[in-house]
Amino acid sequence: MKKVQIISCSVLLMLLSACMGSQGLSSAGSGGEVVGVGGGKAFTEPTPYGMTLVKRGYLKMGIEKQDSLWGTQTPVKEISVDGFWMDETEVTNSKYKQFVQWVHDSILRTRLADPAYGGDESYMITEDREGNPVTPHLNWKKQLPRKPNEDEQRAIESFYTYNPATGEKMLDVSQLNYRYEVYDYTTAALRRNRLNPAERNLNTDIEVDMDEVVMISKDTAYIDDEGNIVRETINRELTGPWDFLNTYIVNIYPDTTCWVNDFKNSDNELYLRNYFTNPTYNEYPVVGVTWEQANAFCVWRTEYLLKGLGPQARYIQRYRLPTEAEWEYAARGKDGTEFPWNEMDTKNEDGCFYANFKPDRGNYIEDGNLITSRVGSYGSNSNGLYDMAGNVAEWTSTVYTASGVSAMNDMNPQLDYNAAIEDPYRLKKKSVRGGSWKDPESFIRSAWRSWEYQNQPRSYVGFRCVRSLASSSSVNQKQQKKRK
Repeated sequence: MKKVQIISCSVLLMLLSACMGSQGLSSAGSGGEVVGVGGGKAFTEPTPYGMTLVKRGYLKMGIEKQDSLWGTQTPVKEISVDGFWMDETEVTNSKYKQFVQWVHDSILRTRLADPAYGGDESYMITEDREGNPVTPHLNWKKQLPRKPNEDEQRAIESFYTYNPATGEKMLDVSQLNYRYEVYDYTTAALRRNRLNPAERNLNTDIEVDMDEVVMISKDTAYIDDEGNIVRETINRELTGPWDFLNTYIVNIYPDTTCWVNDFKNSDNELYLRNYFTNPTYNEYPVVGVTWEQANAFCVWRTEYLLKGLGPQARYIQRYRLPTEAEWEYAARGKDGTEFPWNEMDTKNEDGCFYANFKPDRGNYIEDGNLITSRVGSYGSNSNGLYDMAGNVAEWTSTVYTASGVSAMNDMNPQLDYNAAIEDPYRLKKKSVRGGSWKDPESFIRSAWRSWEYQNQPRSYVGFRCVRSLASSSSVNQKQQKKRK
C-alpha cells in the first residue's frame, strides 16, 4: 500500500513538473531555497495600428487660475496615470463605415441562412471539424452572393426602404442594430458580491449571516415583436457570476440629421446628405455618434482584433473610451502644457493656426476650415497625437460631475456610472473634452471641461479609442535619472 502511495506521489510530481516547466518544482542547484518559477517569455505587445504610446506619468489636472472669460472654476488635482495606447487621430468616417458594413453583413448572413429568406445553412457554423455541436455563429469565410437568386435577392432587398414622397431607395438604417455583452469584472470583484457569504467580510468579530441577501443591478436588452429595442436594468438577488454579464443592443448608424438639429435657421442640408456617405469625407472625423454608439464601436473593434490575433489575444486589453484624466494627460503632452502645443498663442510665427476652431465671432474660416477638417491636418503634440484641440470635441468614459477630479482617486482617476433607462436625465451626462470646430479659443484648452448627454448625437462631437497596456514594466531609478 505504501509503495502505491510513493508511486502516486512520484507520478504527481512528474505531472506538475511537466506542466510548470523544467525549473518549476526542482530544488536541484538551489540548495532547497525558493527561487521562483521560471520558464516562458515575456509578452511584447506590438504597436496597434494607428495608435501611439502614451507613457505613464504625473499631471496637475485642471486649471489653477479662474477663467477670466467665463469665471468658471475648474477643479485641480495632482494625479498619476498608467501608460496606454491612444488613437493618433479621431475615429474617421472611413473606420466607422467599416463597423456599419460589418453589422450590415452580419445581419445579411444571418438572413441568408434563415429558411424564410435564402435558407443556405453554409452561412452559419453549427458544428466543429469533428462534427460536434457548437454555439451557432456566422461563417465569415462564405462569400456573399455575386449573382443572387430570387431568395437571396429578397434577403438583400429587405435592408432597403423607399422615401414615400420622392421614391428614393434608401438603406433602412433602423435595422443596423449591434448586440454585445460586457462582463463587469470590477463589480464582480467587490467583496460584497462574493457568492460565499463567509468571504464578504474579513472581520472575524462579525458573525456571518449565511442567509444574507445581496442585490445586484445588471443591464439587459432585447428587440420586441415590433422591432423596437427595449433596454432594461434589472435589480435582483445575487445568484451567480452571470449576474455581472450586461447585454446591450445599440443602433449604430450615425445621426446625420444632427447637422440640421444643431443649427437652426442654417442651410446644412449638404452635410446632412453627404458628410457620412460621400467618400470625400472619408478621412474626416465621424460625428453624430452618441456616447453609447462610441462604446459599441470600441467593443466591436476589440472583438474584430481578437479574432485576428490568435493565441496572443489573451494578453490584449480591450479598446475603450479614454477616462477624462487620461484624455487631459495625453492632450497636454510630455511637458503638461495648457494647449497641445507649447505656445500660449493659437498661431505660429508664420501666422498659421495650430488647430481647427472658431478664431473669431462668425469667422469660422480664418483657420482654413468652415466645419471639420481632415484628421491630422494640423501638427501633432509631443505625444504624437493629432487634433487634441479643436476639430471635434471627444467623448470620454467618465461621468460628468461639477466636482470633477476632486471626487476621484489620485491614481488612474475615474468615475463610472452606467445610467439606467429610467434614471433622471441629469445623471446621463458624460465628460467631453477638447473643444471643436465651432468653439472659441477658451474651449479648446486641454483642461477645459464640458459635457453632453450620453444619447445625444452632435455634429461637433466625435471620439477616439484607447487601450491599456498589456503589461506595465518597472523603471530602474538609475535609468530614469539618465533619461532626465
